[in-house]
Amino acid sequence: MTTNAILNLTETSEMARSDQSQRWQAVMARDAGQDGKFVFAVSSTGVYCRPSCPSKRPRRENVTFFGKPDEAEKAGYRACLRCRPRAIGGSARTELVKAVCRYLEQHLDEPVTLTRLGREFRQSPFHLQRTFKAVLGVTPRAYADSCRMNQLKRNLRAGHSVTRAMYDAGYSSSSRLYERTASQLGMTPDKYRRGAIAAPIRYTLADSPLGRMLVAATDKGICAIQFADSDDELEHGLKHEFPFAVRRRDDQAMRAWREDLLRQMRGQKLNAALPLDIQATAFQRRVWSCLQSIPFGATRSYGAVAKAIGRPTASRAVARACATNPVAVAIPCHRVVREDGDMGGYRWGVERKQALLEMEGAEVGA
Repeated sequence: MTTNAILNLTETSEMARSDQSQRWQAVMARDAGQDGKFVFAVSSTGVYCRPSCPSKRPRRENVTFFGKPDEAEKAGYRACLRCRPRAIGGSARTELVKAVCRYLEQHLDEPVTLTRLGREFRQSPFHLQRTFKAVLGVTPRAYADSCRMNQLKRNLRAGHSVTRAMYDAGYSSSSRLYERTASQLGMTPDKYRRGAIAAPIRYTLADSPLGRMLVAATDKGICAIQFADSDDELEHGLKHEFPFAVRRRDDQAMRAWREDLLRQMRGQKLNAALPLDIQATAFQRRVWSCLQSIPFGATRSYGAVAKAIGRPTASRAVARACATNPVAVAIPCHRVVREDGDMGGYRWGVERKQALLEMEGAEVGA
């Protein structure tokens, strides 16, 4: 063999080793950008996978690389059922992006960073963002902003106040965010809302153990339960919550729901079929659903609720969700207290919270 031939073989071998090393790095990084370019097979399992497969990483000595799925199958390996390496033309990337979209939609009220997304989907933040933008044309952050804006528009069209609509869509109520949403809407949120057609709302007023009570409902169900010292204060509060809705007092039509709630406050079981029509983020719904599972007469701490919904560090967010509960009693946010047993806050006044807990405690102990 000539010297040139030996040099050519050596160079080819070095290039092959380099290519193998790059492929292994792609597998270790779960690089979805390499899907479709090669597959890796694992001798210990007899399975071959995409580079982005979320399964546990194999030992290097058990891995063989193939350019195409057919080559791996000819060598006796079978396709992974988890990552489906035979799927056509980048569908794995599409599935990844779909999953990221669903995750963002469910966490609009939280600051979801690229680092968090990378950890959640076992991707490097750089590759995840690159893949997401290649498929949708926007970054994950821009997609989340778009979802918040769409939710804000729905809330404003429903006639909610600007503050409530922004918070429920995952925004804070700062003036800076107000200006940002105004630029995206093409007008201020207040002006946008003025052009919205809101659903009609019926309401009733009644005496309760906590003072005067208002119960309001759309055609879909109860949308507000409030307490105050006077009817004027209650009606003003309803107008603040639904400023452009068509509000009409209808004591007769609301009688059954009003009596259900009064029975609940007096210690009788609330009608489980009581319909609610409330706007909520995914996080708020998780919190409110957890509150409805707290037994009558019992309490839970904000931290305990956070743990119960799988978010052990979100005690403050749980407290905010309780503070924005629009339907007192129906969603029993009064049953959530501080770790030390202190009452904590309550939208309708701490005294009413204390009275509710005392009434429930008396009924349980009777």
